[in-house]
Amino acid sequence: MRFLCGPLTIRLESLFDGGQLCARRYRVCFFVLGTTVAAETFVGRAVPDRGIGHSLTVAALGVVYGDIGTSPLYAVRQSLLAFGNTGEHAILGALSLIFWSLVLVVTVKYVAVIMRADNRGEGGLLALTALVLRTSGRDKKRYLWIMSAGLVGAALFYGDGVITPAISVLSAVEGLKIATPLFDPYVIPISLALLVGLFVVQYRGTAVVGGLFGPVMLVWFAMLAALGIWGIVQQPRILVALNPAWGITELIDAPWRGFLMLGAVFLAVTGTEALYADMGHFGRPALRRGWLWLVFPALVINYFGQGALLLGDPAALENPFYRLAPAWGLYPLVILASAATIIASQAVISGAFSLTRQAIQLGYLPRLEVRHTSETEIGQVYVPRINSGLLIAVIVLVLFFQSSDNLGAAYGIAVSGMMLITTCLAFLYMRSRGWSLTVAVPLFGFFGVVDLTFLSANLLKIAEGGWFPIVVAGLVFAVMGTWWRGRRILAELRARDAMPLAQFVDGLNPERPVRVSGTAVFMTRDLGQVPVALLHAMKHTKALQERVIIMQVETEDVPHVPAERRLDIAEIGKGFHTMMVRYGFMDEPNIMRALAQCRVQHFHIHLMETSFFIGREKLRPRPHGAAFWRWRDRLFIFLTNLALDATEFFRIPPNRVVELGGQIEI
Repeated sequence: MRFLCGPLTIRLESLFDGGQLCARRYRVCFFVLGTTVAAETFVGRAVPDRGIGHSLTVAALGVVYGDIGTSPLYAVRQSLLAFGNTGEHAILGALSLIFWSLVLVVTVKYVAVIMRADNRGEGGLLALTALVLRTSGRDKKRYLWIMSAGLVGAALFYGDGVITPAISVLSAVEGLKIATPLFDPYVIPISLALLVGLFVVQYRGTAVVGGLFGPVMLVWFAMLAALGIWGIVQQPRILVALNPAWGITELIDAPWRGFLMLGAVFLAVTGTEALYADMGHFGRPALRRGWLWLVFPALVINYFGQGALLLGDPAALENPFYRLAPAWGLYPLVILASAATIIASQAVISGAFSLTRQAIQLGYLPRLEVRHTSETEIGQVYVPRINSGLLIAVIVLVLFFQSSDNLGAAYGIAVSGMMLITTCLAFLYMRSRGWSLTVAVPLFGFFGVVDLTFLSANLLKIAEGGWFPIVVAGLVFAVMGTWWRGRRILAELRARDAMPLAQFVDGLNPERPVRVSGTAVFMTRDLGQVPVALLHAMKHTKALQERVIIMQVETEDVPHVPAERRLDIAEIGKGFHTMMVRYGFMDEPNIMRALAQCRVQHFHIHLMETSFFIGREKLRPRPHGAAFWRWRDRLFIFLTNLALDATEFFRIPPNRVVELGGQIEI
């Protein structure tokens, strides 16, 4: 095992003794630009060597902390613009609110509490929703409310995924205007070029450039701290803003303006959900170390450095982040900031791809093409349709809002809504885990009040642009809700007309239909019913293979299903078998790979003698009446036509597939 950081390479083969971990603890320190980052290996746990070799803490800097790490580009400026005052008390109050927001929302709520709610190590809103859904029966209204809350939160993530690349890249490129006004006309074209280039290269994956994310962000956070220290040294009295009284006083003395400022202060904590969503990739210890030892101190120092600059020169509010840098360092800082914002955007885009894959597996979105861009990293995926949709939305956003100041008005609603939903679902989960009301109610009640306060402040931005993420989230929620409900209605229609499989097998005549050599695999959504494709095959061919397998693919509400639980095979007589294939919502469905495991259960399948029969249904709206609202009927039919066919989605060889069609009216 190796840990790499720049030119420094340290081998840790000494950790292993005959393939076993030694009962010792090692610490490796990397010194980059005077910043120390510690990576630890504990007893009984080793980080697999995936070829890149970075420590988890350094690697997490680019993937997890990119969004929140670029907030200093705009958070302080937006806060004071929203307050409408650049006096000393306003600056100290804004800095105090930013600091305590980072403490309460990120450190206490997410790092200390929310990250305890993991689904077998995986985090994120959909993983948490799956956990909470286990506490309720499918036929109860509570189940629908919980699922709806999870889908709303997932939809809001897409709204955030559109704004984050736009505001991050725009705010970085706007630094060129500080150097000279000549760059002003070129800010939008340069930003669009960077964003288009970012989305265009998504199909190549992040396996190669991803190795640079951690070191680049390490340099970024070191630069944030260095600039902040320089500013604080000039005006050390800015440190009095650590006292929460300054922020509380501003809210009391000017409640309406203070309330408006809270909507901008919230920009300092956007990106916090990434800590929870990427917990399965890096683990709690690495994420907590990265936040407490590096990210949190660097952010606070830079925010206070900007505040110190404004105390001495209120005119620097034009762009306090770039004004901290000396004139000779402005262009390098713009380049570094652009790289950091691209990394932050990449993290959000990758998160949208990952969330889409989870939603497809859990049945909330139709089957879409999901390409795996890495042979070693299962989490690196690319969804072409989502990539195209995000690119179009980002371009429209940049052209419509034109500047990071205008985009700041649209930013925050989606994230604050997600945080409130996460708090509610985490409360339900912790209660199911045995937390007492005397502990859970005060703690999550406090989190809920904070989330509601930020959400309320951000809702005031709706007229100024906050409507955009709400519209995006509304469209995504309509798609998810329609697909989930439509699949349930289809299942009910199939069940109404289906024949029980046991009854069908018992009634088979030994002579008819004619049994021919080979194996037939019929895919179905319910092992207890006869697949429609089987009835069509018998009707047209008047024959049936000697061995018939009725296969159902089921996605469980866990991230991964172990290999020993992948298959359940049962014989029901007359050459018929049922096969249940299980996957987790983070697993990649692959039927051929699953069938290869049949030999473990002494059930051999010869591919060249096997045919897969798949039913292809054409949906039509009913002439009179509808399954649900007419527009949702048409949307569901459109989504069904858009969905990837089962052959490609389940990785079945096309030359072994027979498709049989039919029509269903909904």
